[in-house]
Amino acid sequence: MQIKLNVISQTSSCCTPSPEPATSCCEPTVQSNKETPFQSTKAYPVAILGAGPVGLAAAAHLATAGEAFIILEKGTDVAENIKSWQHVRLFSPWQYNVDKAAKQLLLAAGWEMPQEDRLPTGQEIREAYLQPLANVPEIKPFISFNTTVVGISKKNHDKMKSARRNEAPFVIYTEQNGESKRILAHAVIDATGTWASPNPVHADNVWTSAEQKLTDKIFYGIPNVESLKERYTGKRIAVVGGGHSAINTILELEKLEAVEITWILRKKRVEDAYGGEEKDALAARGELGSRIHALVDEGKVKVFTPFYIEELSQTSDGIIIKGEGPNGEAQLPAVDEIIANTGSRPDFSFLKEIRLSIDAAVESVEALAPVIDPNEHSCGTVRPHGELELRQPETGFYVVGMKSYGRAPTFLMATGYEQVRSIVAYLTGDLEAARKVELDLPETGVCSLDLSNNNNETTCC
Repeated sequence: MQIKLNVISQTSSCCTPSPEPATSCCEPTVQSNKETPFQSTKAYPVAILGAGPVGLAAAAHLATAGEAFIILEKGTDVAENIKSWQHVRLFSPWQYNVDKAAKQLLLAAGWEMPQEDRLPTGQEIREAYLQPLANVPEIKPFISFNTTVVGISKKNHDKMKSARRNEAPFVIYTEQNGESKRILAHAVIDATGTWASPNPVHADNVWTSAEQKLTDKIFYGIPNVESLKERYTGKRIAVVGGGHSAINTILELEKLEAVEITWILRKKRVEDAYGGEEKDALAARGELGSRIHALVDEGKVKVFTPFYIEELSQTSDGIIIKGEGPNGEAQLPAVDEIIANTGSRPDFSFLKEIRLSIDAAVESVEALAPVIDPNEHSCGTVRPHGELELRQPETGFYVVGMKSYGRAPTFLMATGYEQVRSIVAYLTGDLEAARKVELDLPETGVCSLDLSNNNNETTCC
């Protein structure tokens, strides 16, 4: 198999100055813009980290290409993270939630595709799609559950060592049922996502001991309000966040009796949270904006925006939230519970020995940052991209799926499916297919405001 990379060379006699300053051996010089072939051994499989939608899609493409692979999943079942939001109905229909290669494997196994224009719940995604996919004979034998990846490196190479680095296989350190193992792989696809690493409620995004002491009063994510009626009925609840998760949460809470809902956002105006509404190409996503718009107009939700949380404390009257509002320092009315829909962040702690190119602000794959940075825009549609944009300095290592977007909130499953299709094409030598990236995603109907200005002029996404 041919894997290619850009080569930067240095002479071995550094650092004797060359007669020509431009070619001094003290400075790296690029030989050419052409990709040079790198020979990768197929003695080892491709390792996929995570058995969620994107990880399983990668497995489907590798299986279709006849490439050896292994899936390392921390949980006891596929798509463990989806279990925490399986009660939520997606705003994208089935047609955007099923990978093409996965669909072909499933159809061959006698599976029936759900109605394409219907909106599935998270539970339906798991039970009607991902679990059957994980059980097809081309994938099932190669999934390792209860397997936590604790570190990845290159065999006999630390992060500093460059000599013959590309020839060395990846070595993955895992723990499974209390036993440590080392697994060798010739490429790694990190599809571990970000859902398991939620952000705190503090505006500075720092975890404090005060917040950690309130964990029994703070729910991170989208709670199943129906099953938590006793917890939330008759309570004063603060929902923190300005995205679709927060809107979903509020719409469900509003159905309960005697609930007082406080909505805390950092946006300049609450209208910025409504999205495209009727202009959204995904009707269900637009409807969320319209419904929350109506609740706010009816006075059923107390809105504080912009408000930046700086301090939490438990008192006899409830949880006191202090911070900075539009008129300076302020204290909000006491609440009984907090639901944090503040986004999530990627975990790179086990990749310290891997050479990565990660954007300093968004924590996404660096090449994606300019088109997904929420500071510039929040369009749900991102230009098509594939292996080339996702390529890391560590040849053969890829961050995909939600994790490739870092802290940006606009990821859709269909984007991840196209990412792994392109990567697998590249790893298996089909460079033309890898470069021909095609992805049709629905428009949100709106781009965010340029946050550097106050004149409400929209910016291009």
